[in-house]
Amino acid sequence: MQIKTTLLPLLAVIIFISSTLAANDVIVKIGHVAPLSGPNSHLGKDNENGAKMAVEELNAKRSMIGGKQVKFELVTEDDASDPNRATAAAVALVNAKVNGVVGHLNSSTSIPAAKIYYSAGIPQISPSSTATAYTSMGYDSAFRVVASDSQLGRILGRYAVQTLKAHTIAVIDDRTAYGQGIADEFVKGAKAEAEIKNSRLNFTRLQHTDDKATDFKAVLTAIKPAKPDVIFFGGMDSVAGPLLRQIKALGITAKFMGGDGMCTTALPKLAGDSMADGQVTCAEAGGVVDTQQIAYNNFRAAYKKKFGVDAVMYAPYVYDSVMTLVDAMQQAGSSKPASYLPFLRNIHHKGVTGDIAFDKKGDIQGGTMTMFTYKSGKRQEIGILK
Repeated sequence: MQIKTTLLPLLAVIIFISSTLAANDVIVKIGHVAPLSGPNSHLGKDNENGAKMAVEELNAKRSMIGGKQVKFELVTEDDASDPNRATAAAVALVNAKVNGVVGHLNSSTSIPAAKIYYSAGIPQISPSSTATAYTSMGYDSAFRVVASDSQLGRILGRYAVQTLKAHTIAVIDDRTAYGQGIADEFVKGAKAEAEIKNSRLNFTRLQHTDDKATDFKAVLTAIKPAKPDVIFFGGMDSVAGPLLRQIKALGITAKFMGGDGMCTTALPKLAGDSMADGQVTCAEAGGVVDTQQIAYNNFRAAYKKKFGVDAVMYAPYVYDSVMTLVDAMQQAGSSKPASYLPFLRNIHHKGVTGDIAFDKKGDIQGGTMTMFTYKSGKRQEIGILK
């Protein structure tokens, strides 16, 4: 009994010290914005899961910044892929005094939000916004870890002419910054390749829909008489799936192409039984090769183990975005945005999606893209291109 009584004060001291140390941890807030509601919520939740994995891993390692123990907190906002809600979400994160932001998913939401983060001096890394305009506004706090539409569009346009041997192409976009941007770049890429090959190339009149549309009869009826070899769609998978259903219903047999917004593992489910094997070709911004593939595969395996489902698309890029922000903080010895932003601009971070470094505009250096098709309802990689 005497031993136990003697130990009680000691145990009390240990508990007090432990709780004091935990209470004195420096709190670092990482903001994350994605569409957690609406038609793109499956992509937004996937992104959020990637951010959660990064924050949980950092806290499990008891990460240090400037010689001090830190605890990372994830502050999430839902922009529903809506530009107005995106600016409200950005203001909320600024008011929450986040130390950095990962997001937004869509170019149409990243672009208006970027001005708000810039004015507040808060670094923003988008894991998936590809519109060229995003990093062309002069905001030196805006970065991205994926290739831009100019890269994606150029390669997709070249692929349509060179590999698919397209002579007549129909183009449809969803009127968003992303959809219009990648469609425009695709047209430029296809025309440039046709000139190089001295190949005949015709475009039907550009057609528009919107990012919440479900009825495409008028658009498809307008392009059907031209008998296009390829239909290019600038938009997200939530629209591409129903569009493919109606393409089949109208008896149109053209190849179907698009960018990263529709190039998801969810597309076959959204399209139902409307996708013929090899009919769809798309490109995802990013891609790893050789030894880097191990880290990427390990991440995807860990993701599936934790959440019980496969990563849809950009979760690994969100994970890398968080880790890149923290790498810059650790190099600067500070989580204050003004202190670590110069280090972020010159970062060389080895991520699960490859090596991350930014050019003067904030674009990823040496951006890659992965070409995919679909067979038997499964996405299959064609190859990685630059």
